[in-house]
Amino acid sequence: MDDSAPKQQRPRLSLVIIAKNEADRIGDLLQSCPIADEVLVVDSGSTDGTVDVARSFGARVIHQEWLGYVAQKQMAMETASSEWILSMDADEALSQESVAEILRALENVEPEVQAFSMPRMSRYLNRWIKHGGWYPDRKVRLIRRGSGLWAGDALHDRLEVNGRVERLQHPILHYVYRDISDQVKTINNFSTVDVHYRGMRGPGYVVLGLLHAVGKFLECAVWKLGLLDGIPGLIIAVNSAFYVFLKHAKSWELSLPRDERK
Repeated sequence: MDDSAPKQQRPRLSLVIIAKNEADRIGDLLQSCPIADEVLVVDSGSTDGTVDVARSFGARVIHQEWLGYVAQKQMAMETASSEWILSMDADEALSQESVAEILRALENVEPEVQAFSMPRMSRYLNRWIKHGGWYPDRKVRLIRRGSGLWAGDALHDRLEVNGRVERLQHPILHYVYRDISDQVKTINNFSTVDVHYRGMRGPGYVVLGLLHAVGKFLECAVWKLGLLDGIPGLIIAVNSAFYVFLKHAKSWELSLPRDERK
């Protein structure tokens, strides 16, 4: 190999983020990704200074009323101008190892490769969670422009790629909940969205929900080794079971006549 040969120029990279009221977290993400040639933040009406924080890092901020996770992320991806797009959530960040790996991947990317997937590791209650079904939680986040679409339902979005996907090894760092109260608030919101998305079910569904909740606890805590993550792993297992039961209970509630829900 001729060491004097010119090195392949890295393609341009856009970092794309959707956000609302993430002033306490979005700065960590922006600081963790210094390799982006363009930073685009699509904000859906923040009132806490998120826009100011984003602009202080040189980000281009666009306001877009909330369209839902899939449509909002698709709009953001289509607005980016670079050949490659890194789509991140405001509660995530990159390690130095992840940044270096992304750089190497783009410097040596083959023409037939359209995207890269990365594991995602979540931090909860001051601990990196590596069991209970939370890891490796692999996501496609780095994609060649025009090579995929965001898809999914109201709660579970995914980037579908038209072409070859390669795997990166260093994880996205996910600061999933601010505290237990934040997790409980999310469980309450997501269970309501799930019920209205999937429709009503009858009274027997709440009994089935109890069985499903017990199964979910055993899945997270025992089968997927969540107890190895200590007290945080136990809390995750209990709250995961609660989320399953709450969906069933709210489905039962929704099947009642409106005057019987008081």
